Amino acid sequence: MQYTENLSTAEPAKIAIFGLGYVGCVTAVCLADLGHDVTGVDTDAHKVRSVNEGRAPFSEPGLAELVAANVSASRLRAVADAAQALDAADIAMLCVGTPSELNGSPSLEQLRRVTTDIAACAPRFNKPLIVAVRSTVPPGTCEQVVMPAFAEFPHLQVVSNPEFLREGAAVRDFREPSLIVVGGNDAEAVSRVGRIYAGLGGAAIGSEICLVSLRTAEMIKYACNAFHALKVSFANEIGSLSVALGVDPHQVMETLCRDRKLNTSAAYLKPGFAFGGSCLPKDLRALEFQARRRDLKLPLLESVLESNQAYLDRAIEAVLALPSQGLAIAGLSFKENTDDLRESPVIPLIEQLIGKGRDVRVWDPHIRLAGIYGSNLRYLLDKLPHIGQRMEESLDALLHWADHVVVTQKLSPDAAAALSASGVPVLDLAAGPAPRAVVAAAER
Repeated sequence: MQYTENLSTAEPAKIAIFGLGYVGCVTAVCLADLGHDVTGVDTDAHKVRSVNEGRAPFSEPGLAELVAANVSASRLRAVADAAQALDAADIAMLCVGTPSELNGSPSLEQLRRVTTDIAACAPRFNKPLIVAVRSTVPPGTCEQVVMPAFAEFPHLQVVSNPEFLREGAAVRDFREPSLIVVGGNDAEAVSRVGRIYAGLGGAAIGSEICLVSLRTAEMIKYACNAFHALKVSFANEIGSLSVALGVDPHQVMETLCRDRKLNTSAAYLKPGFAFGGSCLPKDLRALEFQARRRDLKLPLLESVLESNQAYLDRAIEAVLALPSQGLAIAGLSFKENTDDLRESPVIPLIEQLIGKGRDVRVWDPHIRLAGIYGSNLRYLLDKLPHIGQRMEESLDALLHWADHVVVTQKLSPDAAAALSASGVPVLDLAAGPAPRAVVAAAER
């Protein structure tokens, strides 16, 4: 399930918010301000008392005024008793903390405790209840921790509704969201939680939210936070190298951000095959060299080529795990719509397959050995001196021979249709990370 839903129609709800910390309190107040009837639940007497007295329990711009206004309007209250909050609730939102353990694993102790509290109250009410996990939790937590507690209560549905609030700007982020995500297995429960956000209008989303699968919603929050951290570290490393080279770091990054087609955009942010070509690997090495000359350690930039190689190694591992001996490779250049073979990740893939005794045939719509020359040809023949014996002239010939096809670049619509019609099994590396047997076993 992955689609968007319009949020133009408001649907007031009775909502219980478990946890009145930075996320829970802001969520409770802002939902109340949208017209919902909200009860906050927390074991901290100070937080409960503060809310009921119309005061914000902590400092956050805009929060105090909203608490006072919505308590006065009888749309917001706080209690310490879970049962009291759940008696009239349609939706229970879990906003408890998940701090890091010493080993880096998030602690789910508070989540388990509040889930147990809700399950203990469930026999008291025989009505539908949606439990929305707003806490940041690893993919699989809803299925493995929350849902088992409610196994005896079919009228309870579980969804994931991660938050994207920044401390210091949380109220504004809630009111003007850049992203709203709800994930779950029950389409009606997912849609119902989505509709509580009606009335919000972030410029980036208009009036839509993203409705996805349960684990996808859990993973999206981690992906977003990792990307934010990555951007900070990238800017700082480029800045550090710029200063060492006598370059204005702010001018570099401000100009970089002006490119909204390739830089600050969705470009390159789609899982696919490893990168290659004549630019990216070469230029990363050049940056590493410049940093080393100045005794400057740039761990992030230094790890990019290593990360790319590790990704390629996993892809090779997946191809070698295929039961077929006759492996057809669709795509030889480093990406589609080019005949550039320099540092193509497909070439070490083929080297490994041949080295392991696999029978390999290759087809690329843009590669004709008679038509390539210079450094392009030298690179290919240095790595694969007998490639000419393994090249097929047409996709039809490749498919007629193949036991299994490995796709390494995006195919044209006609080629994709021919591949689909052939009935030959396919491993599409261009579509994203190949499945790993060891990962699947661990998840089971």
